[in-house]
Amino acid sequence: MAEGLESLGYVVDEFLTLSKQETIAIIGQYTGLILRSKFFLDAEFLNAANQLKFIARAGAGLDLIDLAVCQEKNISVFSANEGNKDAVAEHVMGQLLTIAHRLNTADAEVRNGIWNREANRGWEIHGKTIGIIGFGNMGQALCQRLLGFGVKILAYDKYAPAPSPFGADLTNLFEQADIVSLHVPLTHETLGYVSQDFLKSFRKPIVLINSSRGPISPLENLLWGLEQGIISGLALDVLPNEKINSWSKDEQILFDKLKSYPNTLFSPHVAGWTIESYVKINMVLIEKIRTLFHP
Repeated sequence: MAEGLESLGYVVDEFLTLSKQETIAIIGQYTGLILRSKFFLDAEFLNAANQLKFIARAGAGLDLIDLAVCQEKNISVFSANEGNKDAVAEHVMGQLLTIAHRLNTADAEVRNGIWNREANRGWEIHGKTIGIIGFGNMGQALCQRLLGFGVKILAYDKYAPAPSPFGADLTNLFEQADIVSLHVPLTHETLGYVSQDFLKSFRKPIVLINSSRGPISPLENLLWGLEQGIISGLALDVLPNEKINSWSKDEQILFDKLKSYPNTLFSPHVAGWTIESYVKINMVLIEKIRTLFHP
């Protein structure tokens, strides 16, 4: 990243451990900011950034940035969703195949000397209907991977810029989906999106996968869905509170109940975090900065 920015004439400083207040104290010196997930860029932060021309999010999602204040201050904000879409799509496929073929439980049992074929009988993705909610970079990349599995794809995106041959409304998705993968940004509209009413809308049990943002699917609603048999399989790469060492007693109890279900699968927000995506994200951001400020 630094080399690419320097090729555009920037002087680059890298700070990996500064607190928010320490960053506020120096941000007024800088014309650009490359942001990885750390803390929320609120009005206090942005008011101190009086020279800032752009904020480039090294990853997907802009929920850690007060976009309204950025617009007022004419600060360009962009992310690099194109850079980790392949990583996310492959991760979701891995989650889905693991749940379908019980690879996590089968592996754990064999490691412990248990050879139980019948209990680990899987089911095939072929012939299933898969609902993709959010059909941007991530959703479309997942769709491409799924096409070879002989599935029916229903893609719902409230803000789709153009019609898609896989486009569907939520009514059809609720009626037909066997599997649902979430790929929406965290906004005021999607906060708590996976509610009990949302889950009640499905006509048959679903496998639910969330690799977007944790607050979109509150854990208490997911537990309820598992208890009711509405969720037949659950894969989460994200959690509402990912600072697991600071969980309250109630948060820990809730997660313990969730993880007690063998048809659940968890990973630590790494769907878009691969060796290749790290390089691709940097390349995408450099190109966007070049296009916007050095045409």
